[in-house]
Amino acid sequence: MLLTDKVCLITGAASLRGIGRATAKLFAQHGAKVVILDLDAGQAEAAAREIGEGHLGLACNVTDKAACQAAADEVVSRLGRIDVLVNNAGITQPLKFMEIEPGNYDAVLDVNLRGTLYMSQAVVPQMRKQKSGSIVCMSSVSAQRGGGIFGGPHYSAAKGGVLGLGKAMARELGPDTVRVNSITPGLIQTDITAGKLTDELKGEIARGIPLGRLGVADDVANACLFLASDLSSYITGAVIDVNGGMLIH
Repeated sequence: MLLTDKVCLITGAASLRGIGRATAKLFAQHGAKVVILDLDAGQAEAAAREIGEGHLGLACNVTDKAACQAAADEVVSRLGRIDVLVNNAGITQPLKFMEIEPGNYDAVLDVNLRGTLYMSQAVVPQMRKQKSGSIVCMSSVSAQRGGGIFGGPHYSAAKGGVLGLGKAMARELGPDTVRVNSITPGLIQTDITAGKLTDELKGEIARGIPLGRLGVADDVANACLFLASDLSSYITGAVIDVNGGMLIH
């Protein structure tokens, strides 16, 4: 098992068919003590119970710096350490450029980018104390190709910011043996895309993907496992594409 006794925090992991939930299950299978963070305490606790005994579910609004710090402090108090953070929490809005209003911009940038900053800031002191840690930042292929299927330009901007933030964190935290890497998923079939993908649209999208299929949450979870584990101990500041080859130029 790759994560035996490691304490792994995953934000936005309560959604039943989401990337965070799939990652939580996989981490648990590899021996981790998983902490599921989500807006609703009840849903986070239920998700933790569902993956087995010894896991925690806590409420945390990643756009609230104090809430992020409180969650990190509780984890250290109860489990003694923090080994891995997966910054998975995110939202998207399918808006065109001229449709983006101030409220849209604030919501998308706050959860995707500010949330990554605040949650990372909350766990770094403990990782520095341990002289070890791995932070995984969830970006998107839309940041690389200038737009996706369901995300507007403000989503691309937020996820582009995540890439820059992740690289800057990796450079600064390297001397503390804290690694920071990013993942750029393509179109992944989750609760966010449920009901929006017709069979016709799926077929059209798949024809533009070299591997010939849409992604599933487990595809991204597997990449998270690699970056969380010692298999990637000499990797930091990297970006791993999980998009079936969609981004090949």
